[in-house]
Amino acid sequence: MSNSVISVQNISKQYRLGEIGTGSMVSDLNRWWHAIRGKEDPYLKIGETNDRTKAGNSDYVWSLRDINFEIEQGDAVGIIGRNGAGKSTLLKILSRVTLPTTGTAKIKGRIASLLEVGTGFHPDLSGRDNIFLNGAILGMRKDEIKRKFDEIVDFAGVERYIDTPVKRYSSGMYVRLAFAVAAHLESEILIVDEVLAVGDSEFQKKCLGKMGDVSKGEGRTVLFVSHTMSAIKQLCTHSILLNQGSVEKQGLTADVISHYLADSNQIAANSVILPEKNSALYFTYIAITDDNNDGSLLTNDIDFYVLLDFIVAEKSVNVEISVCFKNSSGVNVFFTSLSDANTGKTLDLDPGKYQAKVKIPNNFLLPDSYTIDIYAHNRGTVNLDVHQDVLKFYIEDLNSYMAFYGKAAGDFTTVLNRCEWDFSKL
Repeated sequence: MSNSVISVQNISKQYRLGEIGTGSMVSDLNRWWHAIRGKEDPYLKIGETNDRTKAGNSDYVWSLRDINFEIEQGDAVGIIGRNGAGKSTLLKILSRVTLPTTGTAKIKGRIASLLEVGTGFHPDLSGRDNIFLNGAILGMRKDEIKRKFDEIVDFAGVERYIDTPVKRYSSGMYVRLAFAVAAHLESEILIVDEVLAVGDSEFQKKCLGKMGDVSKGEGRTVLFVSHTMSAIKQLCTHSILLNQGSVEKQGLTADVISHYLADSNQIAANSVILPEKNSALYFTYIAITDDNNDGSLLTNDIDFYVLLDFIVAEKSVNVEISVCFKNSSGVNVFFTSLSDANTGKTLDLDPGKYQAKVKIPNNFLLPDSYTIDIYAHNRGTVNLDVHQDVLKFYIEDLNSYMAFYGKAAGDFTTVLNRCEWDFSKL
């Protein structure tokens, strides 16, 4: 017997652009006339994929198209994808905020959902009143809400303002109270959209811990949408990747995230094969990896490595191999060189194939996106091979201690001492 608490079967959602609501009376009558004659819905024959980057020819777009999946009781499932992929629309259908155009969603149990700031709150009511209002909407009895009340207020950290109308709350306070209500009231399914990004890092960490407790400790089901891959990886065992309204991949979270990052324009794959050159020395390969041999998802609390393969076609002297890191603003954060990091002496290299590996220690780079430039050069004279912006990667924030080195231009002493190089002939 299936233990699924959420079963989604062939769900599609179509919207009409430029119209209020989902259609018009003329469209509804036309649809009804086709239905009573046993003919196909005329408005399901048209429509385009919801690609926000391109102009379309139709007023109808598919926000979701033929979505199928099942979720077991107690599972924590991440839903990821680019903006406009259909994540929020899917959650709204599961939360019964909107209905699908086609398909069904079978749900066993009560749902507590946090889809946007202020979901289910009345701005003129106090925080106290909104807790009871939200609980009533979720089908909770008054004594059940009273029993959880102090725990909710303590978790949200808004005790001083609990009798103040929530319209006077900051967005962060709003989210704190809304999440506390959704997480503590006794629903079987908790649905949380990216709204947690409004909170500060301490509260986000607190929320992730609570959702983990809800899923693993209480056996409740959690659906979590986020663009923060480290949060998805930390909380969710399984994930679903949406792309332009369709399920592109579902399965174990690590596999889905790796596929998303490798196939996304937001971030490059974690390795690049470089073309051969007519040069005395040239690079052939660059990769980013970590101790688990997987550099697709880097967090600020782990070491990672940059691997460089290069070929020496002709004997080369006074050689340095250098790696330069630039942040998302294009600022050179730091560089490190093979010779400097070891002995301060340059390299004399005979013809052959070589590999260099530099270790970048944890808590070294701030969470951000970075690009790498690589250089092979004779010290102070000739560039043998140069690749700029050759590889892009992202470091996620896990709220651990971080240091930012090399802030002062030209002050790289600490950086060079902390980066460890390995070097070998293959």
